[in-house]
Amino acid sequence: MRLLIGFMFLFALAPHMAIADSLSEREGWQIVSTPKAYGELVDDLKAAIKAEKMLLVTQASASAGAKGRGLTIPGNRIIGVYRNDYALRMLEASVAAGIEAPIRFYVTENSDGTATLSWKTPSFVFSPYMDEGGEALAGLAAELDDVFSTIASQAVSSQ
Repeated sequence: MRLLIGFMFLFALAPHMAIADSLSEREGWQIVSTPKAYGELVDDLKAAIKAEKMLLVTQASASAGAKGRGLTIPGNRIIGVYRNDYALRMLEASVAAGIEAPIRFYVTENSDGTATLSWKTPSFVFSPYMDEGGEALAGLAAELDDVFSTIASQAVSSQ
């Protein structure tokens, strides 16, 4: 009987476990599931950033930190991307918007061995500053939307 109850409990949790494995849609985000393995997607993202002449400014990984503590969790890496000429234009439009740079990509490992690439669009990231930044910031955000979309397309494509 205990075994049956255990299986029933596990079966009831299965849909929730699947949801926790992936990112759900949310306002302002782009989320792209890929057949690539986590490490491959991280490497391809770095190459795409360089190919678009952007800079990898920051990186953080809870999974790498956990590994250093002897723990294993699914891979995740936040990669901050920007470039100084964009930073100067952003600050000319809105000093307050400076807290949002660099804009980040997020690579997450799924339980099936694949990886997902996600990011908040620059236009969404900068939307709270549009009253102050006006057309200059809106134009910059739209330009960066295209840059980030191109980087993502290159990173997730099969080569």
